[in-house]
Amino acid sequence: TFVGPVRVREVFLTPETNFKIGTSELVFTPRDEVIEITPSTKRKLGGMVGDSTAIREVFSIIERVAPTDLTVLITGETGTGKELACRAVHEHSRRAGGDMVVFDCGAAAKTLIEAELFGHEKGAFTGATTERSGVFEQADNGTIFLDEIGELPLDLQPKLLRVLEQREVRRVGSGKIRPINVRVVAATNRDLLAEVRKGNFREDLYYRLAVVEVHLPPLRERMGDIPLLAQHLLTRATHNSHIKGIESAVEGLFLSYHWPGNIREMVNVV
Repeated sequence: TFVGPVRVREVFLTPETNFKIGTSELVFTPRDEVIEITPSTKRKLGGMVGDSTAIREVFSIIERVAPTDLTVLITGETGTGKELACRAVHEHSRRAGGDMVVFDCGAAAKTLIEAELFGHEKGAFTGATTERSGVFEQADNGTIFLDEIGELPLDLQPKLLRVLEQREVRRVGSGKIRPINVRVVAATNRDLLAEVRKGNFREDLYYRLAVVEVHLPPLRERMGDIPLLAQHLLTRATHNSHIKGIESAVEGLFLSYHWPGNIREMVNVV
């Protein structure tokens, strides 16, 4: 397969690219495809709860994609439950018996992210007094959740891309390649395509992550779920075990509020 004069094994094509397979020359012209999503009949999936069409469509996508090993990108505002969505993917997958390992790209020190992701050998850098496996190795045969992937420094993005493509890691300070078998789920509250256009995020990494994209609606777009959510959260608030329900006046306040912090804010309020 050739793109121009260059023989390729794998490449991301932009619209109207000429490419050749054997002696046949083709032009890549993408077209929009509308896929109908039938809302799930469930009102709960993993730790996610709701009866609105918006959230039941999310349940339906997760139910369809979870049994595969496809890489998933979960998008949505802060507090919409992206980690819960990842747990739902993991729990309904063939990897449910393995570990789900969470790594927050925005919380780790930038100088240590590579070692946290891929591991390091003893003496690889100052403070590396012992060898340590990274989160990819820890998630072997399970799922790795890369939260706030939009915060990953640009210089580390090619290294992550290589791991996603080759399914192998090399610890910092080591020449040994270690094969890994992981399902990758990433999440962001950023518009990654906008970040690609700004040069802050690699286009090839974006398409590698967004094989399936699941968008979580903000709470203000699923206000009908608030009574069900409030009752669900109340059952989890064990320190308020003497409270058995929510009065209609309180429910009315909940329904009239904008919830800028989404479900995370509602958890705190309840």
